[in-house]
Amino acid sequence: MSKFRVALSWDFRLPDGSPSMPDFSFARLEADPDVEYAYVGGGPVLGADELAGFDALILMMPRFGGQSVPKDGRLSIIARGGVGYDTVDLDACTENGTALVIAPDSVRRPVAVSVVTLLLALTGRLLDMDRITRRGPWNDRTEYTGIGLIGRTFGQIGIGNIGSEVVRLIKPFDMRVIAHDPYVDPTKADDLGIELVDRDTLFRTSDFISVCCPLNEETRGLVNAERLAEMKPSALLINTSRGPVVDQADLTRALQERRIAGAGLDVLEKEPPDPDDPILRLDNVILAPHALCWTDQLFSVMADKDIDAVLDVMHGRVPRNIVNTAVCDSPKFTAKLAAYRERFGG
Repeated sequence: MSKFRVALSWDFRLPDGSPSMPDFSFARLEADPDVEYAYVGGGPVLGADELAGFDALILMMPRFGGQSVPKDGRLSIIARGGVGYDTVDLDACTENGTALVIAPDSVRRPVAVSVVTLLLALTGRLLDMDRITRRGPWNDRTEYTGIGLIGRTFGQIGIGNIGSEVVRLIKPFDMRVIAHDPYVDPTKADDLGIELVDRDTLFRTSDFISVCCPLNEETRGLVNAERLAEMKPSALLINTSRGPVVDQADLTRALQERRIAGAGLDVLEKEPPDPDDPILRLDNVILAPHALCWTDQLFSVMADKDIDAVLDVMHGRVPRNIVNTAVCDSPKFTAKLAAYRERFGG
């Protein structure tokens, strides 16, 4: 009987063959005698030929598009690290009978902590303080007074998995918390003890704005020149979602002209940015390389959840956290699950 074959995207290992994310453990796959795995790809988009003959794919950064679907129809699950899935063609997955699964439990707390990290670094003028301390003689430190949090208004865009955790973490700072999320059940906002407002109100009244929403056609460019013009000159913007949710050219101009006080960005429109990108030269923005949430705990939990999903499919079970839920009714997908149950047991 052939083994259950799992493909790992190439970015799980470094050019010298060592693991790029040591805490993302594949020990459970190695210990299962019915499983074998191999690294695939090497470019920004995975190819169909590279994925032929595999039952599952554990995917990090490369894209999976329509051209990535192997013709043998064998691929049954893509387990995506984290929660973002804008790099995966959902329609192509569903048509092929392939479930796309994400790992929200792995990123909820680490990304929320990243928001708080950027908030405190910005309001505490951390980079300025570091620069002054190193440069000396400290005579100008009073020019860089920080911003207190008590009584300020914190605006959260999106109160889903991560946004809700952000709200929970900032509660002890005694700020007024408002949120905008057109799809949330109002009872969730009540449970979190926050006020739901329209988008314009959030931009006009917030002292700090955190963006935690998925990237789609509705949210692309959500934070643009018009929205930035509504913000207070003293306001700060934090984006830990996806770079294109913010129009970066508009944001750069607003920061250059000091129309808002500053920004903290873990994501950019182009990653990595061009070396001459003007945002890199600004002193009122803190930047991180889409990795501020990367911790040992994040990768450990992410591995557990992704491998749980892969092994569920191997044993013919429907995994948790499927994005393209329509695939559950797909004859192709249900037939694959039945075949796996027969081969490996339910």
